Amino acid sequence: MTTTPILRIGTRGSPLALAQTHEVRDRLAAAWPELAAPGAIEIDIIKTTGDLIQDRPLAEIGGKGLFTKELDESMLAGRIALAVHSMKDVPTVLPDGIVLPCMLEREDVRDAFLCLKAASIADLPAGSVIGTASLRRGAQILHRRPDLTVVNFRGNVQTRLRKLAEGQVDATLLAMAGLRRLGLAHHATGALSTEEMLPAVAQGAIGITCRADDAAAHRFLSALNHPATLVRVTAERAFLARLDGSCRTPIAALAELDGKGGLSLRGLIISPDGKTVHAASRSGTEADAAALGDDAGGELLAVAGPGFFAFKAE
Repeated sequence: MTTTPILRIGTRGSPLALAQTHEVRDRLAAAWPELAAPGAIEIDIIKTTGDLIQDRPLAEIGGKGLFTKELDESMLAGRIALAVHSMKDVPTVLPDGIVLPCMLEREDVRDAFLCLKAASIADLPAGSVIGTASLRRGAQILHRRPDLTVVNFRGNVQTRLRKLAEGQVDATLLAMAGLRRLGLAHHATGALSTEEMLPAVAQGAIGITCRADDAAAHRFLSALNHPATLVRVTAERAFLARLDGSCRTPIAALAELDGKGGLSLRGLIISPDGKTVHAASRSGTEADAAALGDDAGGELLAVAGPGFFAFKAE
């Protein structure tokens, strides 16, 4: 029994965040014998501002950094060595002294449609109410079905499933990856193709941050990193960074590899009401991932103009 933990991992306290952190813990223990001893790895649950404020849209209270700020502060203070994140929640610019050297193999990138009344978005009657906390999802729904109503719908996966069962909304959307990691994929009515609903940047990927100067953490994480996922997410996050995207801006992107060193990227920006869409695509090599994402983002910035992202949070 190890009395003093070798490694402390920080995480949010939601069931999904804990499932992801337990996966990281188990992979570390399998890769490094010294981390397999009981007590060698300690998990520290940290409440974030984004978890504490549930009654307002993320765009209204500050966006993505609300799910990482307290974890970053704990890491910089030396209380934790690693932090486990859903990559779609991680801001494109990390605090000084913190790096992102590791991503696990990406899960299903698609969005799941959950509804007790219809088999698909197309089958929903006019006036149906869809609940989502994602401007990206809501805007793409309204683009295809302007006759539907989209309302803010926050809470962890289990909370949203309960609200759906209670009839608070007619349908909702969640990430397939999250449902699969929680063993709840059977609740999905169906998975939306990426042509119907382009995913969030880095959706389905788990990232692990550590301090830039923590040599031990870097050594441990070296055994877990999945290079193909890192390349894909690098392209998508470069696209997002060029657009200076946040939870106030409906942005979607997906990079895919051909297995022969090639990479293709699709990205779009869309007004929250779904009426205006600008899309871009790029193809190149894996080595050019960041440049391809940046270039596609630059194209959309030029096409959309400076006022496109000047939306008010609703």
